[in-house]
Amino acid sequence: MRIFCKKDLAVILLVVLAAAVSGLAVSYCQKSEGDTIRIMIDGVLYGEYSLAQNQTVTMEEVLGYNRLVIENGSAYMAEADCADRYCMAYKPISKSGETIICLPHRLVVEVAGDRESQLPDVIVP
Repeated sequence: MRIFCKKDLAVILLVVLAAAVSGLAVSYCQKSEGDTIRIMIDGVLYGEYSLAQNQTVTMEEVLGYNRLVIENGSAYMAEADCADRYCMAYKPISKSGETIICLPHRLVVEVAGDRESQLPDVIVP
């Protein structure tokens, strides 16, 4: 006894393919190029830096040391003295909303861009 016939499998394949294409289209369209890197340490703004200017930002705080490199319109974590160094494994970020996070140092690096093109994280009534 057959559970699925060829037409059933074709319909299932078509639905899965349509869902995958829709998901990719939505994720691609929502992110715009950013123009500023915002660095937060322990919830406090450390600084904002332009993605258009090549520079190195060194953060030496009580919790630890990090070195962020901004070059060619993107940013990546070049050095960190935390035990796991997961923040160094992130790919370079350049689109609005992308982040690099170092949990041991309570550090969040976020790309900020055109506010009108970004969706809010929280809507407060």
